[in-house]
Amino acid sequence: MISNSEMIRIRRQMQRRIRDVVAERRRTRDLSLSPAAPASTGTDQEVCVADNGPG
Repeated sequence: MISNSEMIRIRRQMQRRIRDVVAERRRTRDLSLSPAAPASTGTDQEVCVADNGPG
């Protein structure tokens, strides 16, 4: 039989894990929707350098 305090501890641990997962998914979504994402910025810079080359 699980004691009341053990049940409270387990419930709080589960809530903390759920909150962490939701926050991580939110960060991932925000980064993927952001126009200033590092991958797209690097690609844009490479295109600008190639367009400004001699010739």
